[in-house]
Amino acid sequence: MRDTWQHTWTIAKRELVGYFASPVAYVFIVIYLLLNGFFTFMLGYFFERGEASLAAPFFFWHPWLYLFLVPAAGMRLWSEERRLGTLELLLTMPITPWQAIIGKFIASWLFLILALALTFPVVLTVSYLGDPDMGAILTGYFGSVLLAGAYLAITSMTSAMTRNQVISFILSVVVCFFLILCGWEPVTRPLANADWIPEWLVRTVASFSVMTHFVSMQRGVIDSRDLIYFLSAIGFPLFCTGVILRGLRA
Repeated sequence: MRDTWQHTWTIAKRELVGYFASPVAYVFIVIYLLLNGFFTFMLGYFFERGEASLAAPFFFWHPWLYLFLVPAAGMRLWSEERRLGTLELLLTMPITPWQAIIGKFIASWLFLILALALTFPVVLTVSYLGDPDMGAILTGYFGSVLLAGAYLAITSMTSAMTRNQVISFILSVVVCFFLILCGWEPVTRPLANADWIPEWLVRTVASFSVMTHFVSMQRGVIDSRDLIYFLSAIGFPLFCTGVILRGLRA
């Protein structure tokens, strides 16, 4: 077990160092922080709301913000290895495919968590201006971390499917966009009002959406069903990534 985690962490460190070996990581973080600030203070009307809360002005935009930024950060995970011809070399090393998958995923996830952690001035601002519910803010950040992990796992899967990073990016955006729309209230409300669509079907489809499970965390509620959903949304694409890589190895 110790050797397993040592190999996994070695892959993770290699991948994480690779992010910061080029200016791309710093450009990504700057763009992420700028967009986060724009969505929060301009589109979210942070000051106009007059309430000490980050649910609507800050966390509400994360599913849409991650829709493009997370696939951009993760599209190179396996596509780059396939394009450079180093995938075969990586898979012939004395490590299992799962160690490589988890190691790469952890490195990219830590990179996204670092970018999210750098938004702490928003928390300081709302704390200075009012008396916010810090429990709701912490659960909102926790939900945002899980949301980024779900998007990243999907991107890992699409990246393993092709050696073209642009195709990987487009496929992951489409899949993540579907996971938003199937539970987004402006979409589900007309469907629920339609007489020819059973209500249970609408609820079932909406339960597959990240919005349905992320909204409750914005409000400070951590439900076991939401945790199971996000862990499944992370685990299943990573499992599919392993299947794809085993097929390439064969």
